[in-house]
Amino acid sequence: MNLDDLRRLNLRDAGNWPLLPKAAILAVLFLVIVAAGGLLDWRDELDSLDRLQADENKLKEDYATKKARAVNLELYVQQLKDIEQSFGALLKQLPNKSEMDALVTDINQAGLGRGLQFELFKPAAQERVADFYAELPINVRVTGSYHDMGAFASDVAQLPRIVTLNDVSIVNDKGTLTMDAVAKTFRYLDEEELAKQRRLAKDAKAKGKK
Repeated sequence: MNLDDLRRLNLRDAGNWPLLPKAAILAVLFLVIVAAGGLLDWRDELDSLDRLQADENKLKEDYATKKARAVNLELYVQQLKDIEQSFGALLKQLPNKSEMDALVTDINQAGLGRGLQFELFKPAAQERVADFYAELPINVRVTGSYHDMGAFASDVAQLPRIVTLNDVSIVNDKGTLTMDAVAKTFRYLDEEELAKQRRLAKDAKAKGKK
C-alpha cells in the first residue's frame, strides 16, 4: 500500500479499510487512551510526590537546626552557668533590709571623710520596689572643692555595695562647688517580700486576662 492509497482513505468508510491502516489507527488510539489514563492516574501521585519533597526539605531544615543546637549545647550550658554566677555576684552586692542603714551611713561617711559639707542628706520616705530588689533614692547636696567631690564620687563607686549617683548638678560659687545629686542604693527583697511581689504579679496578670 503506497502513499496515494493512504490519501484516498475516507474516515467515513473506515470499516472497509485494509488491515494495515486499521491496525495503525487502533494502535494510535490505544496509545492515546493509555497516555490519558496514565496522566489522570499519576496526577495524584505527582501531587503526593511534591508534598513529600516539601516535607523532606522541612525535615532537613529542622534536623540542621536541632543538630546545630546539639553541637552548641555544651556552650549554651556554660553560658548559662556564667550568667548565673554573674547574677549571683551582683546579688551579693545588694544589701538586705537590715544592712541598709549601715550602707546609708557609709555614703554619708564617704562625703565627710573627704571634707565635704552636707547641706542635705535625705533618704526617700518610701522605697521603689521592683521584681527582686528595692531601690532607695537619697537626695544629697554637698559643698567642697572639685578634688574632694571627685574623690567622694570615686569612694561611692568603690563601696562594696551598689550605689549610683544620678541627676548630678554642680554649681561653682567663687571656687566653692555645690553638688546636688540623687544617690541610689539597692537591696534585695527577702522571701516574704518576694512572695508578695509574685502575688501582685499574678493578680495583675489575672486582671489583664479579664
